[in-house]
Amino acid sequence: MSSPSPRPVGPAPDGPAPDDSAARLTRTDRLLNVVERLGNRLPEPFMLFLILFAITGIVSTAMALAGVKVSVPGSDEVTVIKGLFTGEGMAWLTTSLGENYLGFPPLVTVMPILLGIGIAQHSGLLAAGIRAMFGSSPAWLLPYVVGIVGVVASIMSDSAFVVVPPLAALVFKAAGRHPVAGLLGGFAAAGAGYSTNLVPTSLDALFAGITNSVIETVSGLGATTVNPVSNWWFNIASSIVLALIAGFIIDRVIEPRLVRQDIPRDETIEEDADGQAPETSGESSEQMRAALSRPEKRGLLLTVLAGLVLTAIVLLAALVPGSPWRNEDGGFLPSSPLLDSIVFLVFLYFVVLGSVYGMATGTLRSTRDAVRMMTEALKEMLPFIVLAFILGNFIALFNWSGIGSWIAVTGAEGLEHIGLTGFGAVVGFILLASVLNLFIISGSGMWTIMAAVFVPMFALLGYEPAFTQAAFRVGDSATQVITPMNPYMVVLLGMLRKYEPSAGLGSLFARMLPFVVPFWIAWTLILALFFAFDLPLGPGNGIHLGQ
Repeated sequence: MSSPSPRPVGPAPDGPAPDDSAARLTRTDRLLNVVERLGNRLPEPFMLFLILFAITGIVSTAMALAGVKVSVPGSDEVTVIKGLFTGEGMAWLTTSLGENYLGFPPLVTVMPILLGIGIAQHSGLLAAGIRAMFGSSPAWLLPYVVGIVGVVASIMSDSAFVVVPPLAALVFKAAGRHPVAGLLGGFAAAGAGYSTNLVPTSLDALFAGITNSVIETVSGLGATTVNPVSNWWFNIASSIVLALIAGFIIDRVIEPRLVRQDIPRDETIEEDADGQAPETSGESSEQMRAALSRPEKRGLLLTVLAGLVLTAIVLLAALVPGSPWRNEDGGFLPSSPLLDSIVFLVFLYFVVLGSVYGMATGTLRSTRDAVRMMTEALKEMLPFIVLAFILGNFIALFNWSGIGSWIAVTGAEGLEHIGLTGFGAVVGFILLASVLNLFIISGSGMWTIMAAVFVPMFALLGYEPAFTQAAFRVGDSATQVITPMNPYMVVLLGMLRKYEPSAGLGSLFARMLPFVVPFWIAWTLILALFFAFDLPLGPGNGIHLGQ
């Protein structure tokens, strides 16, 4: 399905005169304008981290010249701050620049998983699965299906923002419900729940890689290495709850309000230069009425069977006595070759299932097709691959200089001094992430900044890095659908204006806010429950150090 082209963001052609519009600005509009202006002043991500790299180099040099030292609790070693702009620092940079880049942990974990997702996505498997879930659902259940599909659609990365909303609108309309409710609900679920999923995704691998890159600053505390399933139990609980909340809000808040506002249920037909309506206006609706074709249904059935067979093989290989995927004690937790093979397993599932579906439907006929699909997936990640160059070197400098350890120790001592070491400190961290998310849309970029400081800081307070990462997920996603810095807000506005030509960013903000607050509160409460009952966040990963 092709996504609609974004239209200019601003007053609609039939809107009020500029003077009237300025006079009618609401507090929401003014707040959005402030956020947009502040966000626009931020440099693009590569330049932002280049500036941070330079600042870290200057500060580290000043601290090195001042003879600053730090001792990490639990370690007898004293860390002496080293400066970038010294002879030692320059030698370190010139000899390790490439290693800092290619050794950046997210590249090691993300790239293989991304290749597998490329086959699953470009073979049509992921889109067909979404259509199957939508098409087989009764009208009363659709809001909740949109909720679960939106949350789980993060497996498709940013494609979820342009695939799920219009598809949800079409199925809502076909079921006699308001299509705009499906449109808005699909976007909200995909955006506000972006950092969680029922299954491990490339985002889990990305976050885990960044987290591991800073664990070495507190290696003496015995922190557990993070992997793509370290937050899996937390993610499953979060996905189910957020999906149900999204469905409830769509059904009980968004759709009734759209009806009260008398928002049109039909797209506005725009005439071309000859005064004729475009012929494609009904194609998507017809496609939805036809649902899945016979080859697609057959492909999904074979994919499910292949998934069952593959799962049986994996279980057999892992559960047999003496399995090489067991640890020395014959188990799997807290660490084992099986847990260390998560990246391989996720890659394997996506490749096998995507290939089976592609061969069944004819979208994958040869290895050349598979290579093309994986190449397309890598193309979508090229901006991150470039950004990883400066991210890797920034993290490496933070660790090598010792600044990360100094900030962590100083910050932890400050929190202990004021008595803020429990869940209150975690809530403050989530709030900070939520505010920063209004300005820094890149989840990897923001986690790189925050992980360098908060992973070691919370480790000194006794919390596992996996727990800090789980807390970041809450703040990273919830506010993503109310910031004009999110480029897909413009795409959504273009979709919305097909039904409501006068809609603006203020309209989107008002309709997304009912999702943001409940999502934030519920997600924080889920984390609080895991914290209160000391539940494992994923296989082999608890909340407190030393478990």
